[in-house]
Amino acid sequence: MTDRNELTTANKPAESAQRPALPAVDIFEDAGGITLLADMPGVSKERLDVKLDSDNLSIEGRVELDAPAEMRAVWAEVNVPRFRRTFTLSRELDAARIEANLKDGVLTLRIPKQAQAQPRRIEVTAG
Repeated sequence: MTDRNELTTANKPAESAQRPALPAVDIFEDAGGITLLADMPGVSKERLDVKLDSDNLSIEGRVELDAPAEMRAVWAEVNVPRFRRTFTLSRELDAARIEANLKDGVLTLRIPKQAQAQPRRIEVTAG
């Protein structure tokens, strides 16, 4: 699995505010596949979009602070209201069986390996 984001430095603060933030991501591998944990604070299930296009897995989420209509923000520490991250999946992963769960601002994706890519025990006979 390859992370396909380009890290560039914006020359102007206004430009960086328009770019989506890269969510922090941890990736763990075991014999059955990989588990990806992406920090998406403030993103609800309704504002989260996980897409698979060919071998490209993209994660996008929007942060929207729900404040009462009669109130206006005088200070906001969330200056990038969007998250986006794209990965290229290995052919040994079974993209048709991806499972996704969002809980407490953390998106968990479980991507199993293809059956032929998983280790298997070979029985040995004597004689």
